This record gives sequence, structure tokens and C-alpha cells, in this order.
Amino acid sequence: MSEKQKKSAEDLRSARWFAPDDLRSFGHRSRLMQMGLDPEDWTGRPVIGILNTWSELNPCHAHFRERSGDVKKGVHQAGGFPVELPAISVDESFTKPTSMLYRNLLAMETEELIRSHPLDGVVLMGGCDKTTPGLVMGAISAGVPMIYLPAGPMLRGNYAGKILGSGSDAWKYWDERRAGNISDEEWVGVEGGIARSYGHCMTMGTASTMTAIAEAMGLCLPGASSIPAPDAGHIRMSTQCGRRIVDMVWEDLTPEKIVTPASVRNSAVVAMATGCSTNAVVHLLAMARRASIKLDLDDLDALGRTTPLIANIRPSGKGDYLMEDFFYAGGLRALMAELGDKLDTSVTTVTGKTLGETLEGATVYNDDVIRPLSNPVYHEGSLAVLRGNLCPDGAVIKPAACDERFRNHQGPALVFDSYPEMKKAVDDENLDITPDHVMVLRNAGPLGGPGFPEWGMLPIPKALIKQGHRDMLRISDARMSGTSYGACVLHVAPESYIGGPLALLKTGDIVKLDLDNRRLDMLVDEDELERRRAAWKKPEDRYQRGYGWMFGKHVTQANEGCDFDFLSPDFGKTAGEPDIF
Repeated sequence: MSEKQKKSAEDLRSARWFAPDDLRSFGHRSRLMQMGLDPEDWTGRPVIGILNTWSELNPCHAHFRERSGDVKKGVHQAGGFPVELPAISVDESFTKPTSMLYRNLLAMETEELIRSHPLDGVVLMGGCDKTTPGLVMGAISAGVPMIYLPAGPMLRGNYAGKILGSGSDAWKYWDERRAGNISDEEWVGVEGGIARSYGHCMTMGTASTMTAIAEAMGLCLPGASSIPAPDAGHIRMSTQCGRRIVDMVWEDLTPEKIVTPASVRNSAVVAMATGCSTNAVVHLLAMARRASIKLDLDDLDALGRTTPLIANIRPSGKGDYLMEDFFYAGGLRALMAELGDKLDTSVTTVTGKTLGETLEGATVYNDDVIRPLSNPVYHEGSLAVLRGNLCPDGAVIKPAACDERFRNHQGPALVFDSYPEMKKAVDDENLDITPDHVMVLRNAGPLGGPGFPEWGMLPIPKALIKQGHRDMLRISDARMSGTSYGACVLHVAPESYIGGPLALLKTGDIVKLDLDNRRLDMLVDEDELERRRAAWKKPEDRYQRGYGWMFGKHVTQANEGCDFDFLSPDFGKTAGEPDIF
């Protein structure tokens, strides 16, 4: 039992279900006994919910069936009573039309699972891109003590003596395949070598970004987000999560004591320093708002201007280093220690200690993987926020991952209204396009996708690939996989589907990107834009019923985090504790 114990057994939330001498509690106790349990199994013990996003169609979480058992062992060791509850497994590989459509569904499920069941604390098991923000958003809203257990990155890929990075090399080798430089046999080898263990993507993609953000926010055990999924240390960490959550319940260490303005700022700084996925913007905004913390695009851009990129990890890094190398180099603890006074180390973490205390002794073992501030990979952080007449509410770009010559660029737009239209065009070897063209995809935002799909890394047209080109300026109101790279402007807001300025752009219009001044504009006079605006017609809603209909009616735009408006704390009073009559 914790030395910092504040609660007694009578104060446990679960006691409302099990302690009273009445008919309803009789029913609760008898149903536990129906499953072969004795009163000694739960009486006076914190009930710990293990929210497991395991699925046989989520390879990133393939080990979670076993890891839940490791968590239960830790809960038992600490004197708690573990119960496993399945939650929707939102995976990047197979979920269509896009996993982002279901992040908020996971958040809702998480909140309601916690609120409706006799849980004193929860262990959140996630890792694949949307599972981290979905679980955390829901748990913040529910308000019970929680700890996040990250799935961990897979082992680095390998084929024919070459190191492969999931996602990043998929795009790279696909371009070479389209250029005719890779045989069928070689292609099968790449398919089998690029993802060769359970665990999430081992590049600094969205999964690694979001688990790092969770740790920097204080929601993980120190160093937990860096441990590769197949490493024995991951088993030990899972058991430690089980032990620690029991003590957190006794200590009444709730999310509101951990997720503070300072810890959210820390997580944003760490995101920038790691070369984070652009998806971090959307998720960070949503997570902060669930905690009633003010955070906007301008805040993130300001941090991006002052935080150097020091994690030399693909896709923003230089070389072949991946998350496994990052772990051996000291992991996230070492990176945060390197950031020094850029972080507020006085914040509380799930350990009950300050962030500074958890970083004591952290060491960088390879200063090419985790660079010192004096020798960064990139002098600014990995994200920049753009504004202009194409994106009055903002757009994002990853400067470190694009060709330098596109930082300041202007050229004629080539506009596509749908992904199939764009896909057909880029496979046309006779497409009339130059490297100076700006490819534009619209109707790919939260409502237009639908669901804000990862279409933002538009493929380089085959006509340009044959000429040796591998990057060009691309713009969309879509997202992009965190494993991707290139001169891609994303999250254009408002999106075209609701009549944002992107809907008014025409093929041949000149588009200008001025990254230094954070501007993205179409060089079209306002009178002409007004005529186009008057002629624009709203498309038909993507969904006429069901969850998709609810998503379409209530999702906010990219610059607001794409959460549902009715889940914001300022929408109305929380439901509070359920009635038990």
C-alpha cells in the first residue's frame, strides 16, 4: 500500500457498487461470485480496469493479449483487483475509410466504460496512432486515476542488408517500384521485411509521437514509451503499470493533477524535439481541450520556432536511425534531460514524483541519435503553422522532412477533387506537369474524406518520377501518415467540403508558399474569389444515418482538434457518477 495513501477502503469509488447492505449490491456481489470469485478478491481492494485495445486485426497490438496478463500480475501484487475490458481497436492498417473517423468513438467508449463500471483506476493499453489520444481523451473526461501503457515500437525492418522503416520506406520503395527499378521478387521481400515484429511503427511516426507525448505529459512510467514491443523490458514495464495504478488510486492521483498547462506545454516541446508527426497537432489540441487547457495552432508554431529537432530518427532524421536505436541511445528520458530548461520539470507525473525527479540519471549513450542542443538535426522544431488566403484558420507543414527548395516556392496549381481522380492522373506517364507545379487534393478533410483520411502525401506523378524527381509541393485538407515525408501542406482549414478557400482554387492559379513568413496564398484577386464563392454549391452529406451521420454533425475542424463539439467540457456539465438505486 502506498505511503502517500489518502483514501480508505470506504472511500473507493467501487465501494458504491459492492459495500452497501442492500439488494442492488447483493446483485453486484453475487454476479462476481457467479464467475468464481470470493469476497476476499475484491473487498477493500481498488478495482482496476484494464482497457485493452487488442485485436486480431491490429498488428501493432498483437502482444496485448499477453501483456494484459502482465498488468494483472502487477495489480494483484499491489493488492488490487484487476478486470479487463475490451475497447475498440482503431488500427491504421485495416480500418476504413480512415482510423481518424473512429478516434472519437474510442474516446467516448473509454469515458463511458470508466463512468459506468465500478472502476477505481484504469490502465490504458494503446499505441497505434489513434488509440493513444482516444484513450487519453476519454480517461481525462472520466477523471479517475489512469496510467498509459504504450505498445512500443516494432523491431527495425530489414531486407537484403538494408534497414527499412515502416511507412517511410513503403513510399520510397513504391516510387522505385513505379519507376520499374524493383522486381516482383524484391517487392515481396520488402513486404516481408518492412514490419517484422509486433509493435507499432518504428519510425517517429504518429504512434511513436503520441506515446512520447503521453510520457512527456506525465501519463507513462519513465522511459516506457521508448521500449521496443518485443523487449523483455516491455513485460516488466507492463507489470510495473499494474502495481503503480493501485498506489495511484490510494493517493487519489487523478488526471487533473497531472494534465496541466505546464505538462501540456512540455508534451508539445517534446513533440517538436522528436520530429513529430503532423497528426500530433490535431491530437494535442483535442487532448488539451478535454482538460480545459487553452492551446491553439499559434502556441504550437511558437514552440516550433524555438525548439530544435534533436531526435535523429526517420523520417525527419538524417540517416537510418529508428526507434530501436533511440531506445539504445537512452530513449525519451535522455532526450527530455537534454532539453533541460526548455521543460518545466516541476510537474507531477504518474509516479507521484516530479518530472525532474524521474529524469535524474538519464544519460545519452549515442549523441548522433539524440543530438545535443548545440548540434541539432534541424534548428527549429519539426512543425510549422501556415496562414493565408488559402488557409485562414491554419495549415501545417513538416519543414524538416521536405526538400529545402520548396520552403519558398510558387507555381501553378493542379487541382483534384477526389483521391481516385488524383490517383488516376499520377499514374499517367504523359501527364502535363512540371516539378514547379503545386498538386492540390481537396474534399479530404474531416467532413469531406470523410473522417480526415491520411491522403496528404500525394504520390509523385509517374511522369516526374521517370525524370528522377522525388519531391514537389503538395497541398490538401487531409492528414498525412507520421511515417511520411516531403513538401506536403496539410490540415488546410476550413476544409474545402464546407466551402473553405481551398474549394475556390482552380487548376492554373498560382499558389505561393513562404515558409519563413508562415504564409500560404493563392495569387487570385479578391473580386474573382468572391465570384467563385457565390457560385460554390455545398456537396451532399457523406452519411445519412448512423455513427457517420453523428460524426458529420458534430466534428470540429482540424484547427480545433476534430473532437465532437458535445464532448468539450464547456458544452455542458459532466454526467458525474452514475445513480445506483
